Amino acid sequence: MSPTQWDLPVELCCRPMAFVTLTGLDVVYNAVHRAVWDAFCANRRADRVPISFKVLPGDHEYPKCRPKRTSYEWYIPKGILKTGWMNKHLNLVPALVVVFYELDWDEPQWKEKQSECATRVEIVRQSLQGRNTKVAVVLIQKKTPLPPGEDVIASERAAALCNACELSGKSLFVLPHTDHLVGYIIRLENAFYEHAQTYYYTEIRRVKSHKEFLNKTTHQLLFVRHQFKIAFFSELKQDTQNALKNYRTAYNLVHELRAHETNILEIKTMAGFINYKICRLCFQHNTPLDAIAQFRKHIDLCKKKIGSAELSFEHAAWMSKQFQAFGDLFDEAIKLGLTAIQTQNPGFYYQQAAYYAQERKQLAKSVCNHEASIMYPNPDPLETQTGVLDFYGQRSWRQGILSFDLSDPEKEKVGVLAIQLKERNVAHSEIIITLLSNAVAQFKKYKCPRMKSHLMVQMGEEYYYAKDYTKALKLLDYVMCDYRSEGWWTLLTSILTTALKCSYLMAQLKDYITYSLELLGRASTLKDDQKSRIEKNLINVLMNESPDPEPDCDIFAVKTAQKLWADRISLAGSNIFTIGVQDFVPFVQCKAKFHAPSFHVDVPVEFDIYLKADCPHPIRFSKLCVSFNNQEYNQFCVIEEASKANEVLENPTQGKMCLVPGKTRKLLFKFVAKTEDVGKKIEITSVDLALGNETGRCVVLNWQGGGGDAASSQEALQAARSFKRRPKLPDNEVHWDSIIIQASTMIISRVPNISVHLRHEPPALTNEMYCLVVTVQSHEKTQIRDVKLTAGLKPGQDANLTQKTHVTLHGTELCDESYPALLTDIPVGDLHPGEQLEKMLYVRCGTVGSRMFLVYVSYLINITAEEKEIVCKCHKDETVTIETVFPFDVAVKFVSTKFEHLERVYADIPFLLMTDLLSASPWALTVVSSELQLAPSMTTVDQLESQVDNVVLQTGESASECFCLRCPSLGNVEGGVATGHYIISWKRTSAMENIPVIRTVITLPHVIVENIPLHVNADLPSFGRVRESLPVKYHLQNKTDFVQDVEISVEPSDAFMFSGLKQIRLRILPGTEQEMLYNFYPLMAGYQQLPFLNINLLRFPNFTNQLLRRFIPTSIFVKPQGRLMDDTSIAAA
Repeated sequence: MSPTQWDLPVELCCRPMAFVTLTGLDVVYNAVHRAVWDAFCANRRADRVPISFKVLPGDHEYPKCRPKRTSYEWYIPKGILKTGWMNKHLNLVPALVVVFYELDWDEPQWKEKQSECATRVEIVRQSLQGRNTKVAVVLIQKKTPLPPGEDVIASERAAALCNACELSGKSLFVLPHTDHLVGYIIRLENAFYEHAQTYYYTEIRRVKSHKEFLNKTTHQLLFVRHQFKIAFFSELKQDTQNALKNYRTAYNLVHELRAHETNILEIKTMAGFINYKICRLCFQHNTPLDAIAQFRKHIDLCKKKIGSAELSFEHAAWMSKQFQAFGDLFDEAIKLGLTAIQTQNPGFYYQQAAYYAQERKQLAKSVCNHEASIMYPNPDPLETQTGVLDFYGQRSWRQGILSFDLSDPEKEKVGVLAIQLKERNVAHSEIIITLLSNAVAQFKKYKCPRMKSHLMVQMGEEYYYAKDYTKALKLLDYVMCDYRSEGWWTLLTSILTTALKCSYLMAQLKDYITYSLELLGRASTLKDDQKSRIEKNLINVLMNESPDPEPDCDIFAVKTAQKLWADRISLAGSNIFTIGVQDFVPFVQCKAKFHAPSFHVDVPVEFDIYLKADCPHPIRFSKLCVSFNNQEYNQFCVIEEASKANEVLENPTQGKMCLVPGKTRKLLFKFVAKTEDVGKKIEITSVDLALGNETGRCVVLNWQGGGGDAASSQEALQAARSFKRRPKLPDNEVHWDSIIIQASTMIISRVPNISVHLRHEPPALTNEMYCLVVTVQSHEKTQIRDVKLTAGLKPGQDANLTQKTHVTLHGTELCDESYPALLTDIPVGDLHPGEQLEKMLYVRCGTVGSRMFLVYVSYLINITAEEKEIVCKCHKDETVTIETVFPFDVAVKFVSTKFEHLERVYADIPFLLMTDLLSASPWALTVVSSELQLAPSMTTVDQLESQVDNVVLQTGESASECFCLRCPSLGNVEGGVATGHYIISWKRTSAMENIPVIRTVITLPHVIVENIPLHVNADLPSFGRVRESLPVKYHLQNKTDFVQDVEISVEPSDAFMFSGLKQIRLRILPGTEQEMLYNFYPLMAGYQQLPFLNINLLRFPNFTNQLLRRFIPTSIFVKPQGRLMDDTSIAAA
């Protein structure tokens, strides 16, 4: 039996479509016919009817139709389903034969053409030999036909043609060969589809009619056969619901058949076919749960129907194919839009198929273990006359024999032997690998990493059994990473053992060494005797000798491997193998630890390398090298012990490089850092540990960084979480888990031995030259040289502060915008031990707020470290935060000549500008002078002289000035009139003489100026006396360009009598002045209200007396009357 016996037939797996044959088309030599055929078969989209077309000659011989049986009384069926039946109805027996004939309605030789067409139809009918196949005629015409009923000749000739061909009118079609050919073809297809539907419906009726002749005793197989045929015809008819229903019935009938060793294969084969059809239709109907339920039922019913023990591998093969077929169906449904989930996807079915394929392999190995002397039977019992079986699932040497008793046991025995010998030649591993590969692809798609890894291991093992060691190693290597990272040590050990065998059989030196190193380590769960064997083999390889074969390897493969190893030894090549350990777990662990996170440049850098071996026996290494990011340090960190190759396992307690299993070895290294590395990080980039020597083979274990391998991070995490108490160790030993890798350290500058002091008087005042005295004193034992000072605003602060802060060494001149915020590398000179120097810095801060200032002193000094003289650059910095405040607050106000507050001033009328300078400094301030710079729109009434020259203000004290000003008439000015600037020149009282004076400019506020029509002012003494005359003169000035009519009246007062005009009306010309003279006579002493002058301007009714009160006095102080002294009084005194 062929290896492909278990593959499902193509005709079972394809989608059944109605079979229609086309005759009368010459698709090779006739272009019109070719175009018609292309329109039928090209670009068949999903929306076109499901028909399978085939072009055949008109006299094609179709399969003969057997004579119809009238009775089944004595009929004994020989099997369930013939192997050719499905193919016959899919590809050989058409539902419809279409005869194409070129004939137009106006054909001159109509009669002859009609007769020829009828003859062709008759030939087709004869070739069908009594089948129910429909026949149709299509007339290929050159002209487009007229609408039905309009062409009388066409109607008549169509009827005549139908009579001649014995066709109904529905079986005659016209196909005009025009531009719309495809459209006509699609309409033809739909008509053909209806004819095919009718044919398959008739076939279903015909099969159903046989049921009444059957009985349950002898015709059980026919019940299954007929039910399957009905379902298959329903599928051809595209009635999938009825097809599914009939397949389910057929499935149940199969399992009602009495099973025996002789027919068990046929029952399982048919059950598998019908199950496939049911599952396919369930997926097609978008009911995947029904498909899964059916498949599970199918497996439960069939998994115990094993059959003959001698052919048990056949059952495993059949089970494998069932799972594979269902996986294919499931995957196909997903591609068509079905959604699968992580726990229910095709991968599980492919995995199970692979499991049964592996079981098949094991069973075949145990059952088919015949000796080599046994020959394949001749003649071949598996061959048939036709080359194929008559019925699905039967044995070729007893086809059609349904008896449970074997008529020829010897023939049976020979047939079984032939099957077993054939099975021996099956490439089981290839089948298993293909199935596992499908499963892996599915689990990868549905993100099931552990399932994927598990199956990849199985694939690797199958490749190993198939002797494809390269692919086996590739897969196993890929999976090892996952198992290492998750800590599956038992699984990893098993995989490593297989990988070691592969590398041995291929004589892959580097891989063999790598897997040996890991199998000797802590991740390996091998016993000590196995580890000892591997360790011995590893040493043999390092001594340039062949290792012993790995156990359980194929004998022939071992012989081949030994030849390869012999070639490896004889070939001269690179004998040094560098193996990076970050991706695996070797038998040696390494940790590097600097003694401190940073070292001063004048102190030697010290670090330890910790080594620990996990192999069964002590082992000697030949060399240890530590590499740094600065390679100049590498030369200081090398340990090398010369030893012969055969001394690797000898003298286990001698030398630094000998490691005892379970004991931690600590190696100390030290070196002096270079001065140019100050401020830089020194990192251990790698640690190399060499095993063996260059005369044999040498393996260099390379740890990246400060050590650690693939399992280190997980072990460190477990150690951190563990509450287990560690046992006490001797003083010179440490717990391995307690060692924390520290692979980098920082080189920092030497500790400076100088003092830096800052002296100043905070806070700083805005814009002043603030003095900061820096005192540097050396406490070094030797002279320091190249002392440099960097001072100023500390970098990294707000950019606005940088722009408004300026530093200089010269305090005699004011800083401007060109001065920097930070002075760098100011040379100071050399300093002897104990010597000190002072530097004065002057800082000008243009804005208030906090500022951080930096003073950084650097110098060079010669020192000796580890008997080596080096030049160290030391530095010390001090920072100070200085607050900047305003030195004083300036208040400005406008008042009238009566010292009343003014919201606005009046044109050409004097007013007073008062300034108030309040000291906000905690230190005494000296106001050197002040100056008032008036705007062009202002004029002064008096001389502008400073009234606060050289005034010293303590904290909280104030100094005031008063200036009398006048504003000429300017018309209406938006936003008021500029007054000018008030400039104050000042300095700290404590500042030195040469410190420049600071000029602070205060911009005076704008003032609103109004014009008034009439200005009144009064001339009167500063005080009056009771009963003495008090002359008062009023001046009235017309400020307009008009003649003013003025009404004046005087309101009397109880405190005064007066003489003068009490009420008068007068006229004042533009720009002129009128005087009014009154004599007031005080009657009472004290602060008295003067008689009030009421003025009414007829032209300006808005001019009120309230406004007048701002210009003329309303009260005066009156002194009491003095007494005359007589002589008596004087004498008495």
